[in-house]
Amino acid sequence: MTLFATDNVLVPVDFSNEAQNALADTLAFVDDPSKVHVIHVLAPLEPMEPGVVWQTVDNQARTAKVKEAFYKRFPDEPYKAVKFTVAVGNPSSEIIDYAKHNEIDLIVIPSSGRTGLQRFFLGSVAERVVRFSHCPVLVIRH
Repeated sequence: MTLFATDNVLVPVDFSNEAQNALADTLAFVDDPSKVHVIHVLAPLEPMEPGVVWQTVDNQARTAKVKEAFYKRFPDEPYKAVKFTVAVGNPSSEIIDYAKHNEIDLIVIPSSGRTGLQRFFLGSVAERVVRFSHCPVLVIRH
């Protein structure tokens, strides 16, 4: 008997070392890499950003760059089997919505470990995911 179901596991990544370690730990824990979902959430484009004004940047191009960066940073075979998705929006909301729509059994999320004023002003994505998720959330802190 295991403590967590591992049929569908979601790992949000922000390309930090903590996220890289959480993904590696998850792949070591789950027998089949195809059961692992990985999501990266991009902030929405602001209408007055130069790239938007000059029409040189759009969400499709940003998504393609993130996918390219993911497969460049994680070239090993197990990473090619994961289901990688890029979303645009609020990170905690997008993670929770993805988990709900894809019937995720477990979310493995790294914690950046911010404290004090930095945490107060920036908020904590991990904390909001834990608070509002429909499934168990495992927070990894390195």
